[in-house]
Amino acid sequence: RVLEELDRLGLRQNTIIVFWGDHGFHLGENGIWGKATNFELSTHVPLIISTPDLKTKGRHTRALVELVDLYPTLAELAGLPAPKNLQGRSLVPLLNDPDRGGKPAAYSQFPRGRAMGRSMRTDRWRFTLWQEGQKTVARELYDHQNDPAENTNVANLPEHAATVAKLTRQLGATWNAKP
Repeated sequence: RVLEELDRLGLRQNTIIVFWGDHGFHLGENGIWGKATNFELSTHVPLIISTPDLKTKGRHTRALVELVDLYPTLAELAGLPAPKNLQGRSLVPLLNDPDRGGKPAAYSQFPRGRAMGRSMRTDRWRFTLWQEGQKTVARELYDHQNDPAENTNVANLPEHAATVAKLTRQLGATWNAKP
């Protein structure tokens, strides 16, 4: 309806539309009733971008993106310079080619009790490192290929030790990086 009205008013040709939603709400999934967690259900949000010159109208992508990508995307679409210190990156290449790869990971952070959980989602894994100060108190690893609902934490299984080590390094390098 919004797009139809913009067309009717002759405003669509110079209007960029971004629709996104709040994060999800657990209704007992993962043993949680509420929101603001590092699980997929809470961190995955809808995101729709419509631009006048979009050549891939109606297409979607499974690429990983983050809401911090909106600012550089809107700046590029509007022909404005983006500050150099932004953490996000423009989604314009992905809008032009939804089949191209997205980011290697998307990040979130939420506390649980006294521990802070820093999480990353790759194309296959969700990895969360729980820390109290500098001390790691727990790790969670979910395999989205075999467990998209994130019901089984496989972080302590010997066959995933290399994956946990790799993702721990990647999460640490990203989290400690200066913008």
